Amino acid sequence: MIAAHVERGGGVPEPLPMPRRGWPALAAVAVVLASLAYPLVVWLALGHVGPRWIACGLAGLALARAAAARERFWLAAAAAVLLLAAVGAWTDGWVALKLYPVVVNLALLGAFAASLRHGPSAIERLARLREPALPPAAIAYTRRVTQVWCGFFAANAAISAATALWADAAGWALYNGLIAYLLMGLLMGAEWLVRRRVRARSDGAAGARRD
Repeated sequence: MIAAHVERGGGVPEPLPMPRRGWPALAAVAVVLASLAYPLVVWLALGHVGPRWIACGLAGLALARAAAARERFWLAAAAAVLLLAAVGAWTDGWVALKLYPVVVNLALLGAFAASLRHGPSAIERLARLREPALPPAAIAYTRRVTQVWCGFFAANAAISAATALWADAAGWALYNGLIAYLLMGLLMGAEWLVRRRVRARSDGAAGARRD
């Protein structure tokens, strides 16, 4: 479940770092598209394609992530995905392969949490792409939004793991291939509305001080 964000300096893991040009850029695009389609692919493969073939595709996805990575954090995530692929191929079973969305959410949780610890927060970095000079109130707000996303990724990882272990294939694909993305979109939309209100309140307060 993943779209590319941005990477800045400081050695802090970023949510989905911006790839380099050439092959790493193509690999990053392939990872994003394949991650989005993965639950549907697994669901369609059931009864037609064996787990070992899907495991081979997942291994290719892990190698593409490693090619696009610019730091050890994402190399570790790629290694975890490669391990899932190896277990899926060895056991010829679906459970390990269904855990891929869990790894993605935990990787994003780790990246966002690390940005909170080391700073600046992941959302602040994204915000500075449009507004390089953020006021202190905006920095505090972006930090809070980053915390909210940490909670979302943690909850999503838990639910995704539950669907992988206990739900049937259709239920797993429905949640990880549709519902999780809808929830992410709802969170983005809610944050946008809250941000507009916060900005309007801040602009009103600034105007009152000038008067």
